[in-house]
Amino acid sequence: MATIDVYNLSGAKVGSMDLADEVFGAVNEDLLWEAVKHYRASGRAGTHATKARWQVSGSGKKLWRQKGTGRARIGSIRSPLWRHGGTVHGPQPRSYDYTFPRKKLLGALRSALAAKLADGKLIVVEDFELKEAKTKAFRETLDNLKVEKTAVLVEGAENVNLERSARNLEGVELVRGSEVHPYHLLRYDRAIFSKPALEKLQDSLKATAPKRKAEVA
Repeated sequence: MATIDVYNLSGAKVGSMDLADEVFGAVNEDLLWEAVKHYRASGRAGTHATKARWQVSGSGKKLWRQKGTGRARIGSIRSPLWRHGGTVHGPQPRSYDYTFPRKKLLGALRSALAAKLADGKLIVVEDFELKEAKTKAFRETLDNLKVEKTAVLVEGAENVNLERSARNLEGVELVRGSEVHPYHLLRYDRAIFSKPALEKLQDSLKATAPKRKAEVA
C-alpha cells in the first residue's frame, strides 16, 4: 500500500495518508480517453444550424419558362444550386451527449488519480480552512505548495472562503469531491485534495472497484 505526505497550507509536512492499491494501482489510458471524450461531447452547445430550401428568403416564382431559352431548367431561386439558396443535409441543432456507463467513469477516475500520483502531481492538504477570503493570501498558499502552473482544488464540503479566494485566480478551479471528473484531473497540472475529500473519494472508489482474481479465488 502506497502512502502520500499530507501538508498544511504553509507547505509544511504534518503527516501521511495511506492510499489503496485498488484506487491508485493502475492507469488505463484507453478508459481515460473515453471519459474525456464523453465529458467534452456533453459540453458541446450543438446550436449550429443551416437553412433548408424552404427556409431561405426568395420568391418561389419560376425564373423563366421550361423550354426554348437554351438555359438549364430552374424552378426557384431558393434552389441549393444557386447562391443564397438552401443547404442540402446541413447541420441542425442537436445534443452531442450520450450515455457513458458509470462503472467506466469510476474506472477512469481511478486511473486519473493513479496517473497524478505516478507523476508526482497529487497534493494532499490537511484542510482548506482559510481565516479570510483573500485572493492574494491564497496565491501565497499555492506558492507554499509549489504550484507554479494550473491546479484543480477538490474540497469535500462547502467552503465559502476558499471559493471566494480561488475564483479570481487564472488557471485554478474548485470542484466538490462528489463532482470531480477525470477531465478535471487531466486538464490541470496539479490536483490538490483536502484530506477528508480524498479519504471519502477513496472509500467510494474502493467500494466500487472490481475484485481481483486472487480475491475471488
